[in-house]
Amino acid sequence: MKTKTINLSLPGELLKDADKVAKLQYRSRSELMREALRRFISTARLEELNNYGRLQAKKLSLTPTDVNRLISEVRADR
Repeated sequence: MKTKTINLSLPGELLKDADKVAKLQYRSRSELMREALRRFISTARLEELNNYGRLQAKKLSLTPTDVNRLISEVRADR
């Protein structure tokens, strides 16, 4: 994958903390930032999926108990 260089502004204390973590994990600053961004994006996608699921459950008048039961039924059929 081709990489691009960007400029990023961070408060001094945040950069200091990031550098400490990078050093402890034997990573470069760039590796640490890439991993942090990957995790942020993954969390955002999961949150989006959860919100979609809640909206669909609401449209179908399903309670959390109904959703859990339906998930269990589908898993049992596999």
